[in-house]
Amino acid sequence: MGKFTEYKLPLKSMPAGTHDFEYTLGKTFFTNMESEDIHDADLKVALSVVHKGDLYELNFAITGTITLICDRCLDDLEFPVDTTYHINVKYGEDYNDDSDNLLVIPESDNYLNVAYMIYDTVALTIPIKHVHPLGKCNRQMSALLKKHRATDPNDEDAALEDQLMDEIDQMDSADDRRATDPRWDGLKNFKTDNE
Repeated sequence: MGKFTEYKLPLKSMPAGTHDFEYTLGKTFFTNMESEDIHDADLKVALSVVHKGDLYELNFAITGTITLICDRCLDDLEFPVDTTYHINVKYGEDYNDDSDNLLVIPESDNYLNVAYMIYDTVALTIPIKHVHPLGKCNRQMSALLKKHRATDPNDEDAALEDQLMDEIDQMDSADDRRATDPRWDGLKNFKTDNE
């Protein structure tokens, strides 16, 4: 049994009408796809196939989250996925995927494996630069990056991030130095009979 056998649609034996399929994608699916970007996933795929004579309309709806690695701090980054994909499939003499919305498959194929369509649809939702929002990166790694980064005066994002990290550090050190309420300090000195 192959890695993606469950994603094979029996198009030739499918009666006319609408047919719904559901898939759950996790880490194993993306490991089997040898994905370098997606390290984990919790995705639901709803596939609706409408068989109209010699044409099959495939409508994918994919929702959930994927786990990427932050380009900046290398920590896990949860990325939401909510996307759709539509393609028409029909039988012909040879395989042809020249069109964006029509796939022609040979008459000899009884099945259509949609695993790669699903993978491509998810992979296309990933932005080129995947980073945490400003101030959400691993602080230790951000400090190291700031220390060793060559500064570019035109990089506004880096300057803004550095400023934000400095402000967060100042707030944390101010919290550490903040005087406590003397009434609470007095209670800290209170000892029970058991001590």
